[in-house]
Amino acid sequence: MNALAKSFAVAALAASVALPLSGGQTHAATPADTLVIANRIDDIVSLDPAEIFEFAGGDLANNVYDTLVTFEPSNLSGGYIPGLAESWTVSADGKTFTFKMRPGVTFHSGNPVTANDAAFSLQRAVLLNKTPSFILTQFGFTADNVKEKIKATDDMTLVIETDKKYAESFVLNCLSATIGSIVDMKLAMEHEAGGDMGYEWLKTHSAGSGAYSLRGWKPNENYVLQVNENYWRGTPAMKRVFMRHIPESATQRLLLEKGDVDVARNLSPDDIAGISGNGEVKVEEDLRGRIMYFSLNQEIPTLAKPKVQEAFKYLVDYEGMANSFLRGQYTVHQAFLPLTYLGELKDKPYKLDVAKAKALLAEAGEADGFEVKIFVRNAQERLEIAQSLQNIWAQAGIKATLEVATGKQTLGVYRARKHEIYLGAWGPDYPDPHTNADTFAHNPDNAFEAKNTGKLAWRNAWDIPAMTKETEAAVQESDRDTRAEMYRKIQKDHQMTSPFVVMLQKIEQTGLRKNISGFYTGSAVSSVYYWTVKK
Repeated sequence: MNALAKSFAVAALAASVALPLSGGQTHAATPADTLVIANRIDDIVSLDPAEIFEFAGGDLANNVYDTLVTFEPSNLSGGYIPGLAESWTVSADGKTFTFKMRPGVTFHSGNPVTANDAAFSLQRAVLLNKTPSFILTQFGFTADNVKEKIKATDDMTLVIETDKKYAESFVLNCLSATIGSIVDMKLAMEHEAGGDMGYEWLKTHSAGSGAYSLRGWKPNENYVLQVNENYWRGTPAMKRVFMRHIPESATQRLLLEKGDVDVARNLSPDDIAGISGNGEVKVEEDLRGRIMYFSLNQEIPTLAKPKVQEAFKYLVDYEGMANSFLRGQYTVHQAFLPLTYLGELKDKPYKLDVAKAKALLAEAGEADGFEVKIFVRNAQERLEIAQSLQNIWAQAGIKATLEVATGKQTLGVYRARKHEIYLGAWGPDYPDPHTNADTFAHNPDNAFEAKNTGKLAWRNAWDIPAMTKETEAAVQESDRDTRAEMYRKIQKDHQMTSPFVVMLQKIEQTGLRKNISGFYTGSAVSSVYYWTVKK
């Protein structure tokens, strides 16, 4: 489909079907076999699962690609289950994982899914070395050894050898991440250019075996998915998914109430309250793993002072935000592991105290205050949080300027260490405590040249050799209770000493038309599911 044809297809899907109502009015309705969603998707940088590391991109990959292990959408707390691998075994030394592939599964192209595709996909993710590659390279895989450590021994058998013993659940949980998506090797290599293993092509196309295939994508506008009639779990009820980039809550609400969209994913508390009496719509809640935080770049001398960092932790109206403009959508949380994760920490040692913060700033030699820039994505709740911080900081003599841009732009600045203070959200990549510990509390090489962009500690130039060792020890601990306690200790230290101010955990409130069922947003462990939806 050429670009013009794609545009016409997208426009056609956007059109509503008018249904007559009493009084001569009309009521818009989406087609019975099409799911139309309003969401913010301006954070999508790439559609290649080896590079996807953002919320909206993860949602797309979760429905276009499959992984070796996966989750049951209606029972996420039940843990991982077989996906493209129908079974696996682990060697006595805990280092070798042998997967048996599920027979009879095909990619969207019609090519069979084999162990060769699985090996290629995981090797490719390591070799491309994009931002999320650390999820795999943490097991000792390098460009030099990955083809020996991850290989197909026959068409249906994949063998993965890690550098040392890890908890089995940790390894399998990592393979359930987006970067573990299995790519159609034959199709990707048909589009290889300059040895890139199909990377440039896959940035804007798909080559998966999931419930849907990509049929069109216009950055910052929309994407269209088409059903995979031969999906191994069964053919989904929704034949198409049309995603519309609608950043404004008020517009999402209007479209939902009119029936122009089936799902609105970014409604403000005011708009949630506004639709509560509408019998045509409903609201569903889900405690997500996403946490809201801000961080201080340690390459900025003023922000590297421990007393300044501590002061910032008392310059947040945690309860005020959660109970006012964020009501119902966030709960106060001050640790880097989300609630419900192994090792969760419920301690909340900080509260708004401007006088205490001013005293700490004086101790740091900053009694007269200073100027700083907050880099923030152009999203309603983040802007409101930033404005709240801006107003409170002014009371302590800190003059903050907001640098507002798209998700992609702010992430680019953040990953290049060019921010001063970054305000953003972080969601787990797999359902294991190491997923957040590894980024918030692990930084084995703080040099700029290391380019460890997947680690938030590195992005903020926070050099932590001792905490890094503690995090490495925790991920190798096989006893569940001991491991949980290790993560609680790390988080307590992190609360006291880090340049991160964790403020809130997301409660996702999703607006849906009343006829929609089976829309699972993934709770704290995964991304959204479209293939479970029915009307």
